[in-house]
Amino acid sequence: MAEHPHAALIRKGYAAFSRGDMDTLRGMMTSDCTQHVPGNHPLAGDFKGVDAVLGYYGRLAAETNGSFRVELQQVFVDGRGHVMAVHRVNGERAGRTLDLAGGIVFRIVGEKITDLDECLEDMTAADDFWA
Repeated sequence: MAEHPHAALIRKGYAAFSRGDMDTLRGMMTSDCTQHVPGNHPLAGDFKGVDAVLGYYGRLAAETNGSFRVELQQVFVDGRGHVMAVHRVNGERAGRTLDLAGGIVFRIVGEKITDLDECLEDMTAADDFWA
């Protein structure tokens, strides 16, 4: 069975993120895309526009001295422009370790990502890590 094109798009995005390939990610997102990051820490909030989203990714790497990793575990599609990706994130920062399950709900329009809504299994742990 062939993979749905939206699932393939998200898998491609996770692979690009893991390689640090921001040019590929830029080409996959609309110029006005928005990433919503939950929590009460300095990296939480809404990142509006592809430059802001990619800047957020740069901060993830910088704040963890390059140790931030995301392992894609599952991808679900609805065939109407929504994709739910489940992943595991980990990293080290200031003597603290992050190891959490999470996910992103993506909205795709015209074969490009327009919205990314992050979800976490434990927002308190994320807040403590990024504080």
